[in-house]
Amino acid sequence: MIVNIKTSKGDIKVRLYDETPVHRDNFLRLVGEGTYRDTLFHRVIKDFMVQGGDPESKSAPAGKPLGSGDVGYTLEAEIAAPALYHKRGALAAARTGDEVNPERRSSGCQFYIVTGKKYSERELKKLESQINDGRVAEVFNREARKHYDLIKQLRMRRDRAGLEELERQLTQRAIDEVRASGLFAFTEEQRHDYVTVGGAPFLDGQYTVFGEVVEGMDVVYAIEGVATDKRDRPLEDVRIIDVEAYAQD
Repeated sequence: MIVNIKTSKGDIKVRLYDETPVHRDNFLRLVGEGTYRDTLFHRVIKDFMVQGGDPESKSAPAGKPLGSGDVGYTLEAEIAAPALYHKRGALAAARTGDEVNPERRSSGCQFYIVTGKKYSERELKKLESQINDGRVAEVFNREARKHYDLIKQLRMRRDRAGLEELERQLTQRAIDEVRASGLFAFTEEQRHDYVTVGGAPFLDGQYTVFGEVVEGMDVVYAIEGVATDKRDRPLEDVRIIDVEAYAQD
């Protein structure tokens, strides 16, 4: 399916992925119900993305904080990295953070379109290392919680050597587990796109990507270029006039 997002800056045509049917069907249903009509692109960040879909933005006065509006439900994650990733023009679902949303469920209505930036091979290698380090830290913290009572006893005894040995063991255990599951690395397709056209690779595997812009990326960049306030809301309203869906030829 193709969705045409008519904005006050021009039209953006997006192809929805069949690989993410929950998000595809939900988006089409909201389009049919007119949920997005007269809403705003309420969050715009240079070299990153433009975000819209907050129902509360329809009649929002200038300066009102936006981004917390919803439709009363969230969607199960359909994260399909590395097949679907945050290249320039990717359409993805916004969501709340992992601390309150460990299942990474998507907002029922809010979405963003990636603008991003181009990355060098060196930057991508560094990002891969950071992602793997983060995975090791996540496993380490999980294992440390299992040993809470022992850690507490060692601290009470001021057993520094015991704490250091336990830390060494848990760190090695975390490294071994991450290596066994496969070290994170961008695919050749991801690497090519992030180097040549750009995107936001640090979001891969974290959010559901469910479509991509096929026409009107110049409009997305025009939206990205508007002046914003300290909350990243455009000072001049960028409005979604209407959204229409039709089958791809």
